[in-house]
This record gives sequence, C-alpha cells and structure tokens, in this order.
Amino acid sequence: MDDLVPERPIKRVPRTIAFLDLCGFTAYTERHGDEAAYEVVTGFRAAVRRVAAERGIRIAKWLGDGVMLVGVEAEELVEAVVDIELIIDLAGSELPIRAGIARGDVMVIDGDDIIGRPAILAARLCDLAAEHQVLAEEGTIEPIMANVGLEPLGDVDVRSFVAPVRVVRLVAPGGHDRRNGGF
Repeated sequence: MDDLVPERPIKRVPRTIAFLDLCGFTAYTERHGDEAAYEVVTGFRAAVRRVAAERGIRIAKWLGDGVMLVGVEAEELVEAVVDIELIIDLAGSELPIRAGIARGDVMVIDGDDIIGRPAILAARLCDLAAEHQVLAEEGTIEPIMANVGLEPLGDVDVRSFVAPVRVVRLVAPGGHDRRNGGF
C-alpha cells in the first residue's frame, strides 16, 4: 500500500514546543509512595488538559511526570505554560513545575509526533530550568507579550548542541519572581 502513496519532500511547519516537568517527582515517590505520586500526577494532568483545551494547545505526549505541548502561536503556548504553573501553585502541589520553550520549523511524523531542533531544545531547556522557572531561546518569546517579562541569561551551553544557545528566563509581569525565579 505504501507504494501507492507518492513520495513528497519532507514538509516543515512552524510550531512552538514546550516541555513541562514536575520537579522532584522521583524523590517524592520514594518518600510518599506510588499512590501519593499518582495523585500528584493526575492533578498535574488535569491542569494541563484544562488549560490546553482552553488555549487550543495540543498535548503531544505525556512523559510520566512531564508533558510535551505543541502550539501554532507562541503567545498562546507561553500563556498556557504560565496558566498551568499558576494552577499547580494555587492547588498547593508539593511539586512545582519547570519548563522549556522553543519555536521553529519542525517535522510531523505520522500526524502526531514532532521532531526537529525546537523539540530537542525545549526538552533540554526544561532539563536546565530550576523549580518554577521557564526558559526559552531568545527570540521565541516576544517582549510585547502582556503576561510575561524576559530576563536575558546570555549564551548557555545546552547538552548536545554544538554552539551555545542564547537563553531568556520568563518572569512574572513587572519582573517579580514567585519563589525562586518563575511565575
């Protein structure tokens, strides 16, 4: 059947990618057990589903205590990440989130999987982020966005990337940090 489908060049589409992760999940599970960890993850997933549905963001894949989100517009995805962080904090979750965001052209495989530099970079930036931090490649986020400020972090060595990446940290409006550096 594959012989009947004409070969086409690989198509790239512009997307904004975010990875979010619950900080300290493994240690929490060790201390409190699987059932308590299950409750935290299901609460996190409920918040992600709610915000994604409201903002038109696609949940690309669940990663245990994390998630990959995909958006067409950078602003909607950034605001979704901010909303998710706020919901998690207001719910009193013992585990804060961290996130990485990148934008650029990606390839879509089988209609549901995303590959390309932005996806890899967003995942690596999430890994580098501290609790309550959202990191992004400079230029991904427009400084005119009303709900976010930017703090330049300069050139950062990101695992598996040949050259350093110019990174910014997203901060709450007015530059005020919640806890140690995020929203």
